[in-house]
Amino acid sequence: MLRIALTGPESTGKTTLSRQLAQHYATAWAPEYAREYLEKNGPSYTLADLELIARGQVAAEEAAAAQANRVVFCDTDLLVIQVWAEHAFGQCPEWVKQRIQQQHYDLVLLLGIDIPWEADPLREHPNHRQHFYSIYHTELSSQMSNFAEISGSPTERLAQACYFVDAMLADAIHAVPPAVVP
Repeated sequence: MLRIALTGPESTGKTTLSRQLAQHYATAWAPEYAREYLEKNGPSYTLADLELIARGQVAAEEAAAAQANRVVFCDTDLLVIQVWAEHAFGQCPEWVKQRIQQQHYDLVLLLGIDIPWEADPLREHPNHRQHFYSIYHTELSSQMSNFAEISGSPTERLAQACYFVDAMLADAIHAVPPAVVP
């Protein structure tokens, strides 16, 4: 089974694209657990909350994978938790960093900031999306992750993502096409 994560700054369309991809491929997707957690517990959070959110994200991914058909899409990943924790608290729980090293995604889709910001009570940084995008790009590059940058209109984003997923599904050994790695 292919595991594909969508990552990037706030308000870049991760949830929308995850949902669209799951529908297109008739499979399951793991929603962003942080949203569920913060809607239930309020928008204030501590470093300990972030570790609970990370564990909830992993559980959501495992539950989605158990129901998936050939591919599972993960709306966000633990890299988001790491970046979030380091920005807000100057550190990241060790468990999260260790889990990032253990967790494998066949492909990570890094969503660009070229769509308008949408206000939301749980979003915090409308003027820092380029800063965070650069951090995600640097982290994915340093991890030597297979990742593709996705940008453009919602229709273009879906088409780009499908191109990469289709290529992976067509490849019997799940090799990422050379064009994916920048």
